[in-house]
Amino acid sequence: MNNPEGSSGDPRAVRPAQPGDPPGYPQEYQRLVTLDDGRSVLIRPILPSDAPGLAESIESADADTIRRRFLGGRPRVTPELLEFLTTLDYGRRFALVAVDPASQRGVAIARYEPAEQEGAADVAITVIPGWRGAGLAGELLHLLAQAASERGIDTFTGMYFADNSPVAALITAADEPANRVTSRGVTEFSVPLRPPDRAP
Repeated sequence: MNNPEGSSGDPRAVRPAQPGDPPGYPQEYQRLVTLDDGRSVLIRPILPSDAPGLAESIESADADTIRRRFLGGRPRVTPELLEFLTTLDYGRRFALVAVDPASQRGVAIARYEPAEQEGAADVAITVIPGWRGAGLAGELLHLLAQAASERGIDTFTGMYFADNSPVAALITAADEPANRVTSRGVTEFSVPLRPPDRAP
């Protein structure tokens, strides 16, 4: 999966390392990005301290966002769920958040989790309504795919409602053709990832 044409990722360290960062926190996956509509957004790996904001996002999300993300109803937000979603090893499990620099509020999240197939990971992306249509999902997917590939993952898998045209478009835009199977309104997909860049 490649970087959407016209984006402007900035690899500078936009958030200095903090004493309380988890071990192995990957600072190199931070980007200050200008989206297609001119807005800027900070993309960075998730932190345990993001738990309260994530809880608020899940509890306040509209029904359509919950339906698309969880393929069903709203999950019960518990401390255990929040710890699972925000405390990662940044290897087998990885997640990125997108933060509005003006309000410091999270506006999107992308993650991968281990899949049953060896070398594969399940991927999911959520963008709040006011930030859709500006290329943010593509930016997140590009950076997440880079992280996955550099950690030995060669395939992204997942499921989405067949009427979710934005997700379908993201999968179509991948570097390699995706395998898709649709049944009862749900599409399962797998898409190969670009190997990590081995150039000097």
